[in-house]
Amino acid sequence: MSRMHLVERRFAIFLRTPLSIRAAMAVIVTATAVSVVLGGILVRALAPEDFADLGTAMWWALQTVTTVGYGDVVPSNGIGKVLGAIFMLEAIAFIAIVTAAITSSFVERARHERMQAGVTDATTAQIMARLDDLSAQIEALRRTVDRDDHG
Repeated sequence: MSRMHLVERRFAIFLRTPLSIRAAMAVIVTATAVSVVLGGILVRALAPEDFADLGTAMWWALQTVTTVGYGDVVPSNGIGKVLGAIFMLEAIAFIAIVTAAITSSFVERARHERMQAGVTDATTAQIMARLDDLSAQIEALRRTVDRDDHG
């Protein structure tokens, strides 16, 4: 039970601390590794005739989770194919969700930093309006110069 508490505490700390690119990569690599290990163990147990050892099963799981799929090792029985399909969908969805959560945290942190710096949508709108005004003034000057040159 203490291991579970350790995992819970680490996950709580992870959620409280600002996410860095290094931490994000660690999460993605860990999620991928967990998927490979669990998938390898499961396919080895359920389709042993296709996966002679755990290393081969892990190789298949790595190919599957990364969507490389060399095809050198594949399950041939029905349960192995069903497991492969489930594993592909789970792994792709899991990694996509983890990646989306990380991306969302980066976007939220950037939004929070902009708000603390006083950059709001109103400030952005004011800047855009000022740029439009400056563009109009430059165009008016350009027309004046063209008229003086040709007139």
